[in-house]
Amino acid sequence: MLKNFLPRIREYKKDLILSALFSVIGVVFEAIIPFVVSLLVEYGIEAYSMPNILRIGSILVLISLTSLIFGFINARTLASASAGFAKNIRKDMYYHINNFSFKNLDNLTTAGLVTRLTTDVASVQNVFQMAVRIVFRSPFLLIFSLIMAFSINATLALVFLLVLPVLGVLMFFIIKKAFPLFKIALKKYDELNQVVSENLKGIRVVKSFVREDFEVKKFKVVSGDIQSSFSRAEKIVVFFQPSMQFAINVCILLIAWFGAQFVVLESMTIGQLMAFILYINQILFSLIMLSMLFIQLAMARANAERIVEVFEEKIDLLNSPNARKNINLISSQVTSEDENNSVPFNKVSNIENNKPSLEQSQVAVAFENVYFGYSKGKYALKNINLTINQGEFVGILGGTGSSKTSLISLIPRLYDVDQGSVKAFGIDVRELDMGYLRDQVSVVLQKNTLFSGTVKENMLWGNKNATAEEIEHACKIAQAHSFVSKMKDGYDTVLEQGGANLSGGQRQRLCIARALLKNPKIIIFDDSTSAVDTATEAEILKGLKENLKGTTVIIISQRISSVQKSDKIVLMDNKEIVGQGSHEYLLNTNEIYKEIYKSQSKEDAA
Repeated sequence: MLKNFLPRIREYKKDLILSALFSVIGVVFEAIIPFVVSLLVEYGIEAYSMPNILRIGSILVLISLTSLIFGFINARTLASASAGFAKNIRKDMYYHINNFSFKNLDNLTTAGLVTRLTTDVASVQNVFQMAVRIVFRSPFLLIFSLIMAFSINATLALVFLLVLPVLGVLMFFIIKKAFPLFKIALKKYDELNQVVSENLKGIRVVKSFVREDFEVKKFKVVSGDIQSSFSRAEKIVVFFQPSMQFAINVCILLIAWFGAQFVVLESMTIGQLMAFILYINQILFSLIMLSMLFIQLAMARANAERIVEVFEEKIDLLNSPNARKNINLISSQVTSEDENNSVPFNKVSNIENNKPSLEQSQVAVAFENVYFGYSKGKYALKNINLTINQGEFVGILGGTGSSKTSLISLIPRLYDVDQGSVKAFGIDVRELDMGYLRDQVSVVLQKNTLFSGTVKENMLWGNKNATAEEIEHACKIAQAHSFVSKMKDGYDTVLEQGGANLSGGQRQRLCIARALLKNPKIIIFDDSTSAVDTATEAEILKGLKENLKGTTVIIISQRISSVQKSDKIVLMDNKEIVGQGSHEYLLNTNEIYKEIYKSQSKEDAA
């Protein structure tokens, strides 16, 4: 854990070192206080000397104020160091998560990642602050107090050793019993986040089905589980404090008893006894704080382990050392049909000599003997061989669970194949820089996400330098301009989180427009017109054909009408390609395709 957490201190090392330094200095002054108290009693109170009382008392006040000042500075620098430490953990986790592949995100749930970034980091921050303060304070205070106590009366100082076995047994018991319960409770937090997230995102569905009571009961169950787990753990932890207080009181009573006898025998003065009791209190307080630190570390261990899980989650998709960042693509210019006659989305990219250009390669995508599975030994795709030529309109058809989405996920390298290879523009996608590849391959998902902000700001995700004319042109192709222009603020209309103030079809059309603004060489529509009517879908497909000359378009659908006019239709069933060709060819040669066509024709007629 240390190798994961210590590097996250980084620029806050100075604050941490200063905090430690001021803590030690404060402890030195605090350790002097009992000694000065003994002088005050002996030379002031017992001697009935008011000048000594004033002089020594003034020194005592000055030392106390100095200790207070150093303690205050220590607290400020430590607060800065701990807050910065937590900030760096969150930052590094967030950056690491953003580099996750889809497979990594499958391993660590969204709800679990949210809990780690919030609750777990906050817990580690609190323990870090407590640990630094105690580690640089309690041991030094313990050592200084021990030296002073033994210097006053070595025999009497042995009494406090009675507390050590009690401390050891209690800590062992608490750590062994409480830690598993805290670990269970933190897992329940993930479930709680999942329930809350699902409920809030699907609140319209919940209300439309009048399921509020069901969701409230589900929340109460998970919340109750968390309460139960934490209660059981805390009941064990709180047992420590009264037990330790009892041990301390017994220790002080023994010291007072034997100390009084030493005073009577005149082997100790009253001032020395008072100083000794104060030193013993400091010793016991230091031991208690160290004990509490061990308990807090045990409690936070579960949080820390969950954070370490994120840092140590191995990213399975990485760029190769010689990944290519330029394959000399010549972008097709997408022209509008407005009064300006031509509004290109993008300009021609850089061209270098002695490297094959896209114009020299007729193949846009090639699957060669591809096998792929989300878990080892269970294939979602088997023996896939498919060639898609540059500029083709290709439809991928198949029922639910036929692995259509799995197939297209391999093109922008959202996952890696288990066997075989996927090539883009004649180059294995594993040899291309992932950022560059995904700039050339744009994917529009069925449930694409719109973010909080204006319509224009969402469109700029596709191309941050896009002009108003380019945004409008892309929206016209996607059949989104008509409804956006009717909004009160047009393209400056603010969208709610996820585009909640839009219909499903409107969200899909805006996502299509956003993808078009990237001006990719390959654009994939994963059932992304499922929420629009057939007439609008036909207009979108017509706009794509007219405006995306030279761009390879792949359309995934369960409706033959969506892919019927494609240059090539790829039929998938049971994780394999079971046919490919034109609509007419498949209708005449493929029984599965013929059955789907007949079934959908009857539905349309009905």
